[in-house]
Amino acid sequence: MPEETESLIGSDFDRLDKIYIEPTNRCNLDCRTCMRHGWEEELGFMEFPLFEMIVGDLGAFPGPPGVFFGGFGEPLGHPRIVDMVKAAKAIGSEVELVSNGILLDDGMAERLITAGLDRLWVSIDGASPESYADVRLGDYLPAIIANLERLNARSAKPELGISFVAMKRNIADLPAVLELTRRLGAARFSLSNVEPYTWDMEKEILYARSLFEPIAAAGSLSPRLDANGSVLEAMAQVVRLFPGAVSEFSPEAGRTGLCPFLHRRSASVRWDGRVGPCLPLLHAHTLRINGHARTWPDFTLGSLVERGLSAIWRDPAYSAFRRKLDEFSFAPCSTCNSCDLPDENGEDCFGNIHPACGGCLWSQGFIQCP
Repeated sequence: MPEETESLIGSDFDRLDKIYIEPTNRCNLDCRTCMRHGWEEELGFMEFPLFEMIVGDLGAFPGPPGVFFGGFGEPLGHPRIVDMVKAAKAIGSEVELVSNGILLDDGMAERLITAGLDRLWVSIDGASPESYADVRLGDYLPAIIANLERLNARSAKPELGISFVAMKRNIADLPAVLELTRRLGAARFSLSNVEPYTWDMEKEILYARSLFEPIAAAGSLSPRLDANGSVLEAMAQVVRLFPGAVSEFSPEAGRTGLCPFLHRRSASVRWDGRVGPCLPLLHAHTLRINGHARTWPDFTLGSLVERGLSAIWRDPAYSAFRRKLDEFSFAPCSTCNSCDLPDENGEDCFGNIHPACGGCLWSQGFIQCP
């Protein structure tokens, strides 16, 4: 069994290796795939003194943990994102950032290089201006490519990664996006399915059959997609060119899922300082799957406005939840939805209270992020 799927019980279970930080939940795009289409939330930016508190606390952890700037907004839109990168590098963290690339002009690129950013992920979901605009709802692809070419010409660091969200409307573009990735000199590629936050996106999923297929004893590649000729050919090309773009998804026998955020030993921080176990639970949202609309309330375990990260991470309630995730004894809600409970991610039919993670598409190997 791959090491990443082994139980964490008995190991250094409470070690923090990675922290996802959402600098802002504001964005300069309105992508049809985004969770924000179902939001009724306040928008804002993380205050820099709050971020400084996080960095100060990270220094107390062994390592220190890696820092990933992302979440459900555009990090480069934060007025002090470069200072955030610089501060995280100052304590020795490896620092990554995911962006749509629109704001990566000459000045921003130079400042990120100087700040020491280790890796920059850019989301590109189409290989032509037309297909890109069809998903991202903006004609920005030529400018983004020019931005990345200039960045590449300046420095080998940050290392470049490209992320692609696959769906029916753009899967035919995947080979061309892979070729663009190679042409841009990207070292990494991340492939994911789309998470259907709207009914229109439910029609776009490439895993309608796979939701109901058991995971083979030998495991399966993640992200899981329905097997057909064109999809299998595209996946084979991804594996050949960028083996790290897919992962083995092999939960132990009898388990109904595997939390990727737990097995990365990670925590996630919302722009306002709330700390949660994963990115998708930072915000309330609704998934449309199997003809059901299932509401997921947000789930956090404390606020950095009130106490430090180390205190929240080591809180007995948080530690107990990590052990619950490790056991993953949740009802298989994503493949069932046959009772009167699936409308809200509250108590499941196994008696688990919110969050009942059996309906999480990340834990089933369909959705993944860098």
